[in-house]
Amino acid sequence: AATRQDMTYWLQELQQKRWEYCNNLDAAKRDSRTSPTPSDLSKGLVAKDNPGSILSQNASAERARNILAVETSPTDLVGEQAASQPAPVQPSAINFSLKQWSTEIKNSMSSLRKGNNENRKSIFYTTEEWELLDPTPKDLEDSMALEEKRKHLAEGSKGRRLTSSAFPFDFGRIPHKPRRPLKDRIGSSKNRNSSDSSPTEWCSGNGNKQVSELQLKYQSQQEELEKLKKDFLSQKELVRLLQQTVRSSQYDKYFASHLCEGVPKDKSELLHQKDNQILGLNNQLEKSNLEKDSLQQEVKNLKCKVGELNEQLGMLMETIQAKDEVIMKLSRQLSECEDNTSSQSGAINSSMVTCTNKELQELDRLKDNLQGYKNQNKFLNKEILELSALRRNAEAREREWQAKCTSLEAKLCQTESKYLILLQEVKTPVCSEEQNPAREVITQLLEDALKAETSEQPEQAFFKPHLVSEYDIYGFQTVPEDDDEEKLVAKSRALDLKSLSLSENREISTGVKWENYLASTMNREMMRCVELKNLIRSGIPHEHRSKMWKWCVNLHVKKFKDSTVPGYFQTLLQNALEKQNPASKQIELDLLRTLPNNKHYCSLTSEGIQKLRNVLLAFSWRNPDIGYCQGLNRLVAIALLYLEQEDAFWCLVTIVEVFMPPDYYTKTLLGSQVDQRVFKDLMSEKLPRLHAHFEQYKVDYTLITFNWFLVVFVDSVVSDILFKIWDSFLYEGQKVIFRFALALFKYKEEEILKLQDSMSIFKYLRYFTRTILDARKLTAIAFGDLNPFPLRQIRNRRTYHLEKVRLELTELEAIREDFLRERETCVEKRDLISDDEEDS
Repeated sequence: AATRQDMTYWLQELQQKRWEYCNNLDAAKRDSRTSPTPSDLSKGLVAKDNPGSILSQNASAERARNILAVETSPTDLVGEQAASQPAPVQPSAINFSLKQWSTEIKNSMSSLRKGNNENRKSIFYTTEEWELLDPTPKDLEDSMALEEKRKHLAEGSKGRRLTSSAFPFDFGRIPHKPRRPLKDRIGSSKNRNSSDSSPTEWCSGNGNKQVSELQLKYQSQQEELEKLKKDFLSQKELVRLLQQTVRSSQYDKYFASHLCEGVPKDKSELLHQKDNQILGLNNQLEKSNLEKDSLQQEVKNLKCKVGELNEQLGMLMETIQAKDEVIMKLSRQLSECEDNTSSQSGAINSSMVTCTNKELQELDRLKDNLQGYKNQNKFLNKEILELSALRRNAEAREREWQAKCTSLEAKLCQTESKYLILLQEVKTPVCSEEQNPAREVITQLLEDALKAETSEQPEQAFFKPHLVSEYDIYGFQTVPEDDDEEKLVAKSRALDLKSLSLSENREISTGVKWENYLASTMNREMMRCVELKNLIRSGIPHEHRSKMWKWCVNLHVKKFKDSTVPGYFQTLLQNALEKQNPASKQIELDLLRTLPNNKHYCSLTSEGIQKLRNVLLAFSWRNPDIGYCQGLNRLVAIALLYLEQEDAFWCLVTIVEVFMPPDYYTKTLLGSQVDQRVFKDLMSEKLPRLHAHFEQYKVDYTLITFNWFLVVFVDSVVSDILFKIWDSFLYEGQKVIFRFALALFKYKEEEILKLQDSMSIFKYLRYFTRTILDARKLTAIAFGDLNPFPLRQIRNRRTYHLEKVRLELTELEAIREDFLRERETCVEKRDLISDDEEDS
């Protein structure tokens, strides 16, 4: 910067650039933490409820910067604009400098001594700016064209080589720019400020450009012609060899048929040998001729190279001669300058003394300024280091306080949950006529705990409970609306879930692993591997679940999709809407009963209801054997929370036709009954104590687990655990249901073993899954404690139990037919009608 004002402006602009860079870097980090790619965002019903929030910049810091900013504007060019301007030219009495000429001559001589080294270049030039950096494509084309022109002209007039061609001093490589002859350059250096280029020169430049383009085209045509000549020669050689082979075969045939008649066998063999020798000698002669031609071509090439070297040698000699002339001319000018200096030395000495004093004073002032700037620079550097250390310490303290705050918030949620449970227990009536003094306090606490989230809170409240949102991120209702007792339990459960989520959020290793894995697969196709399976078992993050569910579904139904035409789902839906569908009536009855506690399916006007109807109707038209079964609606409702209609349809196809055995959702539910018997076998093997406990009190726990298998735990576990189960289920298949069903019993094994009667056990089994909140512990049990868990064992047990169940169903059908025949013959039983017949 030329002045202090420019320096201040430049530093202020530098600070602004640094501030913008840091803010952009923080924004990029926030974007990478939330979602690395736009395709990762949720695409189902959940997406509209969870828009990605972007943190705003620090407003207080921005205001402070604006207050402390110095209002200034540059008086001259600074920064990049100043750097891009040409250096200022000092006025001089003569047009060229003797020192500059001597330096140029030394450089040129040193470059000539170095020889044809490709890594070194000559820098002999006059006052014109010759670019020695990488040439532009246009410069390369011009230089090549002019070099071709020089070679053609050199054959006719070698005496005018220096004036009619561009001579590159950097031998062995393509010249960056065509150099003008040395005499022309000396003349232009003397008169470079006298006049500008004329329009004639400009027109000649355009003409040279057109000539160079034509020469390049001509050169390319010559190369193509050479290639065609080579191809023609190779084809000609092939024809010659084939003709020779034909002649030899004809000769052998003629010799064998005519000449060898009546000739002795030994003489005919001798003739064959001689013929073979003749053919071999002919081949050797042809090879020798080819070698002779190649050697002659090499001799021609070597002669051409020798000619080129002689030309270069001549150029070098002429260059040396021109430089000698320049040296002689400069020597004469130097002697003339010395004579003029001696005559004017008396007048100059006095002026030089005055100038020297002024320069010394200016030098002292500059030294003082330099020392001041050094001291100021040291101080500022020290200040920067201290501020950086303070900032790092403040950030470390902030991280510690955030972790401590999160821990305290989690403990607060746990305490509030216990507090609500205590209130529920104290709420039970006490058989006493006396008024308990704490009764009013407990009543007031109950009222405060059950209050909804409002803007105005009473000042007399004894305790302000932690407010819980009405719906979770999946749209499920967290607190019921009717029963106060259920409200307390549900609110306590929601607080426990929030406490667990706050504790888990402190460990970000899982989220970082997902970000790293998705970033590594951004430019390649995602494949099944152990790393991906472990990540999915730990749970897919909410922002990536749509993408991963869609990928898992496409992985399993790729063979079905490949065999269908485009628009297959829309065609099925159109057919189901236009034609009579026997399943449509039952589908309409079950729409509002699907997930009444989810805001996306709570009323007929909800967005999810229409999508649910479309998917179920399309599937009923695709699979008429099943049509519609109660339970399919819940599977589709969960899928629609993260997938679009068509993807949810293929998700249902994956579950019914790929994962589950046949007849799982048919009228007899044959596959479901078989799986319950397989699950009993696994219970006796993996949890023998609990199985014996159930057998002792004759508790049929399959009445509870049957719904788990049919709808994959929908409405049986809390939402966080439900979606983690679905993550693994869509990737690994139905074996995951067996794992988590056993894990749920193992999680509460000790509590169940404490119950000593069948009624209490069965009552506990109806709701105990809703009390399990720790998804990490449940996942560790399912995929760790229950190993080994081979799928082959499940298939073998299914095969074994399938025959038994089929036999039992056959016996039941026979009993039913006997009953129907007996009813037809007996008048008293003729009026009895079963439920199935009444429905039909």
